[in-house]
Amino acid sequence: MPPVKSFATPRPTPPARSNREITRDFLDLSFALESGRALPYFTRFEGPITVRVTGKPPANLMADLNSLLTRLRNEARINIKLTNSADANITIEAVTRRDIRRTLPQAACFVVPNITALREYKGARRSGAANWADLQKREKIAIFVPNDTTPQETRDCLHEELAQALGPLNDLYRLPDSVFNDDDVHAVLTGFDMTVLRAYYDPSLKSGMTREEVAARLPAILARINPRGERLSPRYLKATPRTWIDAIQVALGPGTSADGRRRAATRALQIALQEGWEDHRLGFSHYALGRIMLPSDVNTAHTHFLYADQVFARFPNYGPHRAHVSVRLAAHAVASGRGQEAINLTSPHLATAARYENAVLLSNLMLLQAEALELEGRQQEAGELRLDSLGWARYGFGPDWAVREKLRDISSLSPLKGSS
Repeated sequence: MPPVKSFATPRPTPPARSNREITRDFLDLSFALESGRALPYFTRFEGPITVRVTGKPPANLMADLNSLLTRLRNEARINIKLTNSADANITIEAVTRRDIRRTLPQAACFVVPNITALREYKGARRSGAANWADLQKREKIAIFVPNDTTPQETRDCLHEELAQALGPLNDLYRLPDSVFNDDDVHAVLTGFDMTVLRAYYDPSLKSGMTREEVAARLPAILARINPRGERLSPRYLKATPRTWIDAIQVALGPGTSADGRRRAATRALQIALQEGWEDHRLGFSHYALGRIMLPSDVNTAHTHFLYADQVFARFPNYGPHRAHVSVRLAAHAVASGRGQEAINLTSPHLATAARYENAVLLSNLMLLQAEALELEGRQQEAGELRLDSLGWARYGFGPDWAVREKLRDISSLSPLKGSS
């Protein structure tokens, strides 16, 4: 296996949305929890922020954390640095997935206020110290990330949980360009996310402010830090009903039978159509149903992937969404022996996957294109591309056995090598 590859220079895309729209998003992200519970006060760290790492961090964690902290300093203008002190504001504890799931069964990673170690969580929960709604300002927060998973999953956890430790605690499915969204389309903090965090730590705001006080100051803040957004017209997407969120979580979450997942995904699509959505949530509803139908009905699944691609193709900022769908469409083309079609499907999205630093997505696209090139008789190009993909696959899928299993899975799609 070649060495593990990593993304060098971040290339975030600035938010392509109106500041009036971002104001609404900022307030909805900052004054509610994911459960829907309202938060009475704006909270953040006041003053310089220190971060330490404890537990047993995997090999890639420190490099990825340093890269993230550099981005937070340069893009969000947050005064944040690493320390070895036990008095750090934020403690990142690297523990096993089993330890995390024993604490929160459905969590891959999570963030908690007022503690520094996982062993303190149950006591803090019983006493109410871990209740975000009771905070007046942030002083001590712990983040728990897995140390026995893939490098990409650990990095993704760092981005999402550190962003929540610093800023918004809510997720909004209506956001197409953010990690503050549970659809997992974005792996690392986006230009929109950095704009929100920069506004979070603007000197005009402070902990303890009400929603109305923050709303009064946000327009001037955003005009100063995101002047482009002043020239754009708002496109206010409708709020996402709880029924759709619940249906998506049942469809894609753990602990549900295949029939239950299919019913939930079908319900989510019905709600999206009833709501009259034409945005990424409609495309994601088709995509989710296609994923669930794939093991039992390939043709129906393929139809839903085509519908999803049609939705995402309408908007230029839905590039990462289309890249995910292209993996499914290209796999179908390879399995059907349509090599050139698979090449056409994957080629436009290789740069997108790299720009958004998604090694899983990038290696999948490259491996599928390698199979497509072989179908077209271009053996040497296929071999070179497959070899080039392995460094990304090692970052995305982890140990060598997992990379080899992914190679076998994708290779078996080709009519030249296996049965689809």
